[in-house]
Amino acid sequence: MISPRVVKGGIVEIDVISGRALRTIALQYNPDALTRTVAVQAAGGDIGQALRLKGVAVETLRLEAEIDATDRLEFPAENAATVEFGIHPQLAALELLVNPRARALVDNDALAARGVLEVLPMETPLTLFVWSRQRVVPVRLTELSIAEEAFDTSLNPIRAKVTLGMRVLSVDDVGFGHRGGALFMGHLRNKEALAARAGSAALSALGLEVI
Repeated sequence: MISPRVVKGGIVEIDVISGRALRTIALQYNPDALTRTVAVQAAGGDIGQALRLKGVAVETLRLEAEIDATDRLEFPAENAATVEFGIHPQLAALELLVNPRARALVDNDALAARGVLEVLPMETPLTLFVWSRQRVVPVRLTELSIAEEAFDTSLNPIRAKVTLGMRVLSVDDVGFGHRGGALFMGHLRNKEALAARAGSAALSALGLEVI
């Protein structure tokens, strides 16, 4: 019996200018749950404003993923990096999502030393959260929690649970001209198309009659 191919969720870092993928992080195991919170941006409490929106709803995502080296350690000859480092490389790739590169820190320090009055905050690559073709959204990581649960004899972590918290970036955050804004608009239009497929129930299903 042939098992169906399971698509993995994950994170992609892309260059904002060229759109080139810089790094792809696929989750080893898809989490059983993905929590989404959507906060409405209402216009305010003034009379006549109750049905108005001042912007896109703020969506946050949260999931727990597992990283485990056990299967790879069963075949050490084919997984030399795992034998030497455990899951350090996978954890480091996640941690770099929320850290500036060392080169950027050195460059900013050099600018400050030359007396540059305003050193701009360092910009990271654009991060995309991918959860099937129907959900590819630009995000900013707001939470990264790592619980290392098992270690090899050299104290390299070989099993960990990772909690990821993300905020979906919309045109309110990056603007319409930004690559992230274009990706968000595509996501919003796809959501509208999916909602249209849901159809509309008859009023009679709610015990109401058309007047």
